[in-house]
Amino acid sequence: MIVIDAHHFGERAPRGIAGIPDDFDPFDLSVDELADIDEKTRSQLYLGVRQLNWAGTTWMGVNYWDDSRCVDYLISRPEVDPDRIGCTGLSGGGWRTNILAALDRRVKASVSGCWMTTGDYQQIYNVSGAIGTFCLLPGVWDRMDIPDLTIMAAPNASMVISNSQDRLFPPEGQQEAARQARAGYKWAGCSQSFRLANPPKPHCYDAELQQETIEWFDQHLKRSN
Repeated sequence: MIVIDAHHFGERAPRGIAGIPDDFDPFDLSVDELADIDEKTRSQLYLGVRQLNWAGTTWMGVNYWDDSRCVDYLISRPEVDPDRIGCTGLSGGGWRTNILAALDRRVKASVSGCWMTTGDYQQIYNVSGAIGTFCLLPGVWDRMDIPDLTIMAAPNASMVISNSQDRLFPPEGQQEAARQARAGYKWAGCSQSFRLANPPKPHCYDAELQQETIEWFDQHLKRSN
C-alpha cells in the first residue's frame, strides 16, 4: 500500500508564503489558527491552479503524474503483483482515483468516494470547495463530465461511493451521474464491473464503507485458490 500527501495537504502544504508560517504542526494549533492557515492555503491552491494553466499544464495533469508515479513505484516492488493494483480515495482522493483509473490501465479496480455529480447540476448548486471546472481539462465540459472519467476505466472494475446525505453534491447530480456511469459500463459490455454505493450518509468514508471497499477489491483483485 502506498499513500502520498496531495499537493497543498500534509507535508506538501505551502509554507513561508502569503502569511503562511515557515513551519507549523497542525496538531499544536488552536481552532482559529488552523482555520486561518486553511484559508490562506486554499487561496494559494486556486492561485496555483491558474498559474499552471498559464504555464500550459493543468491541475488534473499534475495530480495524475503524481499518482501514476506511485503505480510505477508499486510495480517495482518484488512483493507487488502488477496485475492486481487497486486505488481508492475520499473526496479529492476520489477525484484522483477517478483520474488514475481512467488514464492508467494498470489500475484494475478502483473505489471513488464522495466525488460524483454532473457538471450541469454542480455549477448551479455549489462550486466552492467542491467540483469546479479546474477539476477537469479547461474547455471540455461539453465533451467530458465527471461520470465519464468513471466510464473511461471500463472494463476495469469501478465502484462509486455517492452518499445521499453528502451536502457537497446535489442529489439530482449524484443520481444522474450514477445513471450515466451505469449506462456506460453496460455499453462497454461489463455491467458487472460497476457498482454504486448510495447509503444515507454525509461526506465520509467510515468503517462500514471501507469494509465494502475491501470486499470489492477482494472480488476483483484477490486470486482464488
